[in-house]
This record gives sequence, structure tokens and C-alpha cells, in this order.
Amino acid sequence: MKKLLLVALCFTLAMSAVAQSKIDKRIAETTTVLTNILDKPNGIPRSLLDKAECVLVYPGVKKVGVGLGVGYGRGVLLCRSGKTMSGAWGAPVMYTLDTSSLGAQLGTTETDYVMLVMSQIGADKVLSGKLKLGADATAAAGPSGAQAVGFNDPKIDILTYAQSKGGLFAGASLGSASASADNKADQELYGKTVDAIEIIRGDVPVPATAKLLVDMLNKISPMHK
Repeated sequence: MKKLLLVALCFTLAMSAVAQSKIDKRIAETTTVLTNILDKPNGIPRSLLDKAECVLVYPGVKKVGVGLGVGYGRGVLLCRSGKTMSGAWGAPVMYTLDTSSLGAQLGTTETDYVMLVMSQIGADKVLSGKLKLGADATAAAGPSGAQAVGFNDPKIDILTYAQSKGGLFAGASLGSASASADNKADQELYGKTVDAIEIIRGDVPVPATAKLLVDMLNKISPMHK
């Protein structure tokens, strides 16, 4: 009986380590994607990031099944801390993305998606744990480069961008794609059951594996404007 319990414990610990490594990889890939896109001459300019309440990044989203037009991604949400979301960038929240509505637009190559949440309405909808673009919040392909300098449209809650693995970056329409909280991944990351609101409020510290990502955002865009 003791041997069985020992085997079960070892298996549980091994599975937990695998899950944690996947989360660490997701955060590392998110850091790479966001760094590359913010560093591009025609990428997302700091002026837009400064106005954003949150940023949602999905690295390497790809079509699942030939001809099915079903896409599924796992990503990371980061928001500005504080009740008015005007503070420093806070700890990450894990999210999933259902892009089945995109169909052929997604293609067969992996695509990185970035969403800038530009309004409190958009932030509230995202933090509710379930967001459907177009229905719950207005979304539009995001401007870049010179086009983004004077952007100020209060009717747009979320700006969306895409970057192919070949390096092509542009604003992208995500149709009625759905973003949902990945509660299981959050539990594995923080070692306890937490929800998005708790994380954004700052009730939990930034995990070591996400410190580089959070520090990078706070260095590039330290103040909400």
C-alpha cells in the first residue's frame, strides 16, 4: 500500500512539474513576442501601450485539424494595478483563446496575437473571465507606426494585432473570437486557487518566472496616460 502511495505521489509531482514547465514556457514565449512586437519600427508604439489598461498576448496560435478552421491558443493577460488600473503593470493571469470563428483566416502557420485593452469596459469584460469580441466588447484591427500616433477612438475597447512566424506584423481582425480565463493554469502558477481580480488587485506577488515580463512592461510603459 505504501509503495502505491509513493508511486502516486511521484506521478502527481511529475505531472505538476510538467504543467509548471508548460506555464513557464508560455510566459517566456509571451515575453519574446511582446518584446519583438514593441521593438519593431512599425510595431505597437509606446503611445498606444501607455493608453492601454491591459495587454493580452497569445504566442503561437495555430489551426487545429486540416480544413476544420478551428484554432486554439493559450496566452497571458497583464493589467495595470490598482482600483482605477492606473498603477504599475501587475502579475500575469493565464488565458485561452478560441479562434474557430476565423476559419481560413488563421491559415496553417502559427500566429502570435496581441490585444490591447483600451477601455475600462473592455478590461471589465476581459476580467470577467469570458470575453467574446464584437459581442461583449468592440474590437478593431490595431493601427501601427505613424497611423497609431493620433489614435483616440473611445468607441473601440480592444485593438488586435497579429504576427506570423515569418515575421509579418499588422493589425488583425479576430472576428468573434473568445478569450477565457485559464483557471487551472493560474492555480498551477500561483500554487492556490485565485481569480483574475485578485491577481490584478495585487493580492498575489509576481511569480519569479514572470518577473522579466512584468519588469519589461514597466520599463517600456511605466505610466498610464
